[in-house]
Amino acid sequence: MELNELDTNKNIETAAWQALENSILYYRGRPVGTVAAYDASVEALNYDQCFIRDFVSSALLFLIKGRFDIVKNFLEETLKLQPKERALDAYKPGRGLIPASFKVVIVDGEEYLEADFGEHAIARVTPVDSCLWWLILLRAYVIATKDFSLAYQPEFQTGIRLIMDICLANRFDMYPTLLVPDGACMIDRRMGIYGHPLEIQVLFFAALRAARELLVCKGNQDIVNAIDNRLPLLCGHIRQHYWIDINRLNAIYRFKGEEYGKTAVNLFNIYADSLPYYKLDKWLPRTGGYLVGNVGPSQMDTRFFTLGNLMAVISGLSTEEQSEKIMVLIQERWDDLVADMPMKICYPALEGEEYRLVTGCDPKNIPWSYHNAGSWPVLMWMLAAAAIKTKKKYLVEKAIGIALPKVSDDEWPEYYDGKQGRLIGKQARKYQTWTIAGFLLAKELTLHPEYLPLVSFEKLPADLVSQACELELSSVDS
Repeated sequence: MELNELDTNKNIETAAWQALENSILYYRGRPVGTVAAYDASVEALNYDQCFIRDFVSSALLFLIKGRFDIVKNFLEETLKLQPKERALDAYKPGRGLIPASFKVVIVDGEEYLEADFGEHAIARVTPVDSCLWWLILLRAYVIATKDFSLAYQPEFQTGIRLIMDICLANRFDMYPTLLVPDGACMIDRRMGIYGHPLEIQVLFFAALRAARELLVCKGNQDIVNAIDNRLPLLCGHIRQHYWIDINRLNAIYRFKGEEYGKTAVNLFNIYADSLPYYKLDKWLPRTGGYLVGNVGPSQMDTRFFTLGNLMAVISGLSTEEQSEKIMVLIQERWDDLVADMPMKICYPALEGEEYRLVTGCDPKNIPWSYHNAGSWPVLMWMLAAAAIKTKKKYLVEKAIGIALPKVSDDEWPEYYDGKQGRLIGKQARKYQTWTIAGFLLAKELTLHPEYLPLVSFEKLPADLVSQACELELSSVDS
């Protein structure tokens, strides 16, 4: 790399750090998070709020840099916003939820935090992923600071327990996965991901593991036992039923429908003709594979969802072999998934009649835009973590090299449109905080892989997962 290019890159990084600094949200004189976007050229709407999922990227950066106070303040203040009482009113948030976002409001000269649990969001979407990301971040804080005292405080132990209560509650479902409505995660608009979407299941897995490490107080043993029961079942279920590669595709291709009893092979009654075989057969590398987007009764959504697959690698949900195949797929289908702006939120886009039916003709989710296969630079940090974990650091170095000059020149937009990711998103905010943080965090993880344990986990014992798979198969068959 030439000297001028090094100077340019250094200047870009310096400007990015300053932009991140400008985004910090203060409450009663203390830093408590970062606003979603610091774009003064347009109306703020809800981009002046701190979103829980958005802040995770910034928080991990602050932890790496030793700025623990802002993360601690964030965790403490958001915990105070968590409802602690049962609400019988259907329009009030359930006990244990962490809000989607919060903002600072001033009433009679006094500052208060106002939480949004989805009641102000477009389509009133409930943020299922907020409490999961919150737990993952609490664990990261403990690992970074080596200070368990925060998580061991009674109010934090209660908060963790309440999250687990809502995740592990009795339900109208018999899978180990979480049943959620459409739009319950990063994809927060109608995109046909209702049911058991991969992103939520992977975050659920990571949150269970985080809670298992942090729950130590007396009286929590029932929750710990429930986690110990659920974790291997969830892991085995995802590894077995969500996985697709050429061998698995061949097996599904020959599935019979309407099977009953213990001899059933097609456990979810997937109709072979519902899958895009000829597209998949052409697109799947012989040595690659991935976790599909959703599995349920007669449903297998074979779209590739990036966050779910990358976090599966990072969290240890996918096996070492599966993780390797996911990264091979990304490498072999680089032009589809990464292209000119890392990287696509999902692939392929919904088009034509399928787009109209599934999205409700959503003008923001037109094909190859926004959540419908748009490109989101924030995903670079997850690509970095997954690449480092699988010893393929060159992949993220290549991605950063592609993104660095463009994302800076374009003033750090929220997302990009088009098959190649060359167009700044039609409604994208500039100086989007998690775009800035995603780039900086990818750089930090690449330079300092020793920080990977902030978000990664040791693998579950193989015999535990194997037993869970056998137990699941026998229970479903009977």
